[in-house]
Amino acid sequence: MILGVYWYFKFPENLYQFKFFKFFGGYGGHADNGAELGTRVQVDNVEGFIQKLEDLKVQFPRTYLFISVNDHQLVIATGDRQLFDYHFQLAAGIEELLLQENAVRLDDKIPFKTKFSKNYHPEKEKFETIEHRFIQMVGSDFKQNNAENFSIRIDCNLPLVYKKDFINDLIPICNEENLHVFYYNDYDFNSQCNLMLFFTNGRQYKNHIQSVNINSFGSKVRDLSQKYPLHFGHFGGMKYYPLNGPHIELMIDENHILHKK
Repeated sequence: MILGVYWYFKFPENLYQFKFFKFFGGYGGHADNGAELGTRVQVDNVEGFIQKLEDLKVQFPRTYLFISVNDHQLVIATGDRQLFDYHFQLAAGIEELLLQENAVRLDDKIPFKTKFSKNYHPEKEKFETIEHRFIQMVGSDFKQNNAENFSIRIDCNLPLVYKKDFINDLIPICNEENLHVFYYNDYDFNSQCNLMLFFTNGRQYKNHIQSVNINSFGSKVRDLSQKYPLHFGHFGGMKYYPLNGPHIELMIDENHILHKK
């Protein structure tokens, strides 16, 4: 599974500029749909241009690419439930090809009748059912450049005397499981501590995509419950809800994860 910085509702302002592509945000909720980068263009040599698109797509095996053709007109799109940086890098690569072809961007409102289409899917990844009920997969509110973040969240509690050692033991697990961001909120009361733990990664580029095996990570966290008197969930009611923090243990791309300027 890919964790980290992504865009779904809004465009990554100040990070990318496109002459041809438009960003179409997802809706979420009951109308859950993929966000999309799309364009309608006209090129002279459609067959040759499609071959160039196919050659470029090979460099982006984790993305969709949709092409619809009507004579010299093409609709080109890529999209998903989460658009990571590598989706925008694919669009930027297509824009370079369009500029080389002296392509003309067309009005989206003009009727378009598809004569044939080509769809290129991502490489198949093994479907992973999350085996550990204490793991929650969560998004975030907007950060810098409209970024969101896809993270693992774990709520737990343990006696305060074990807190520091427990946190320290989580760091090498993160290193082993390809997680580069770890921060937490806490609430200490009496001799007890409630914790809200977050694990994720930063921005995901074409040549630097970090995959995380959620179940391997979860198994190692569960093993710590044998070492410490650790319980999943929070203890003591809402007045002890862990809102103090965030306390950072591992971090990259902080402004896209914790802060919005």
